[in-house]
Amino acid sequence: MVRERSQKKLAVTQIRSAIGRPDSQRQVLRGLGLGKLHRTVVRLDTPEIRGMIAKIAHLVEVEEA
Repeated sequence: MVRERSQKKLAVTQIRSAIGRPDSQRQVLRGLGLGKLHRTVVRLDTPEIRGMIAKIAHLVEVEEA
């Protein structure tokens, strides 16, 4: 079992609706575990997660956790 070093984490909160958005943006929200307004998820700060956040930056708010 590989132990995670104390990596940074990001708290991602959905602040805008996915209604009327392209399907690719909806899929990114789902991939992050979001889908309802004001729901917050904590994810590791990896390049993959940063890329997903960049694609939907106008729909979410990000804080370091």
